[in-house]
Amino acid sequence: MSERVCLVHYHEIGLKGKNRSTFENRLLSNLSHALKGSGAQKVRRISGHVLVESEDGLATPQMARTIAQVPGVARVSLAYRCALDEEEYCAAAVRALQEVESPWESFKVHARRSSTNYERHTLEMNRIVGSALCDAFPTKKVLMHGPDMTVIVHAVQGDVYVYADTGPGVGGLPVGTAGKVVSLFSSGFDSPVATWMVGRRGAVCVPIHFSGRPMTSDASEWLCQDLVEALAPAGIIGRMYVVPFGDRQREISLVVPQSLRVIMYRRVMFAVAERIALLEGAKALVTGESLGQVASQTLDNIAVVNEMVSMPVLRPLIGSDKQEIMRRAEQIGTHEISSQDAPDCCTLFMPRRPETHARVREVHEAWDAFDHDEMIEQLVRDIEYVDFNQCPSYKPPRELRARHLELAPAEW
Repeated sequence: MSERVCLVHYHEIGLKGKNRSTFENRLLSNLSHALKGSGAQKVRRISGHVLVESEDGLATPQMARTIAQVPGVARVSLAYRCALDEEEYCAAAVRALQEVESPWESFKVHARRSSTNYERHTLEMNRIVGSALCDAFPTKKVLMHGPDMTVIVHAVQGDVYVYADTGPGVGGLPVGTAGKVVSLFSSGFDSPVATWMVGRRGAVCVPIHFSGRPMTSDASEWLCQDLVEALAPAGIIGRMYVVPFGDRQREISLVVPQSLRVIMYRRVMFAVAERIALLEGAKALVTGESLGQVASQTLDNIAVVNEMVSMPVLRPLIGSDKQEIMRRAEQIGTHEISSQDAPDCCTLFMPRRPETHARVREVHEAWDAFDHDEMIEQLVRDIEYVDFNQCPSYKPPRELRARHLELAPAEW
């Protein structure tokens, strides 16, 4: 009797050189973490793939969907694992096609061999399995080019894996292979997508949310927690920081020109985020900025905010429009949460006519109009955090031990 397993395919990792095993080991660790409680028993490498075996020998579509959301996975296939026996793998090929839910009228067989001493050549395997499928599905056509379904028969390391059901993964690189970043995180559409995109490239992400509290409710903080939990399958986030920013925004609004308020807010945010990044050992900041989308995201305004930090600022959405961002939000499961309105620091003390082309001299004059150094120090002292058991690569710093009691009472 054939066993049902998940066969995980990766492309980009396979292009790595001598450090390929580092990427593979990290992917194994991340998959094991993501599959906790799913019934998976063993995750191991086999000749250019990762094999996921279940406790009962019957891997499920839900298990495959979970695997597909882990960065580093190019494709995942629900496969039958058979012995090197013609009757067994031919029967598995028939079952694989019978289980295809979408309508199909044509098929072909694609046999492969790797790391095996099986005596059958791939051409013989194609003929043997194809003949069995023609007998089982006499009304279906065999097409070598452009068939509706392709049945893969892969002989590797003493077993044969047979599947027709395969789905795309998110691709990218395993989380934990590209260092750590701090992401400026709101409850809107942009920043969760930007965070996910950088995490998909292998970075461990540490979001920092600037709340309007105490001038607003903490609703945005709860939405941000929901967004982090929506991103849990990707395993990119280990901790979220929350900065109560409302009182400081009020201070800024009283002393700087109205048109420059938003720029001052963002300069303070960047400065605080960089402080957190240094404590976390992060190498870059991440924002959800899209060029020209709002007043603060013009080239002139980006430049005067950027001068606050010395580390790189990654902007993965800089060339995307709102519709593209919202489509990506739907794909990663954050769209519905981000659609909910919640007052946060972005709604506080907003100018009627924000500056779109800030002049450096005027920005510096406004910056010197308040004690920004003391404000930054106080905000860092007041910062709170919530830990999430999502990212096995995340290691928290020893500093900043003020937990967020409302969001994470179970931490105590």
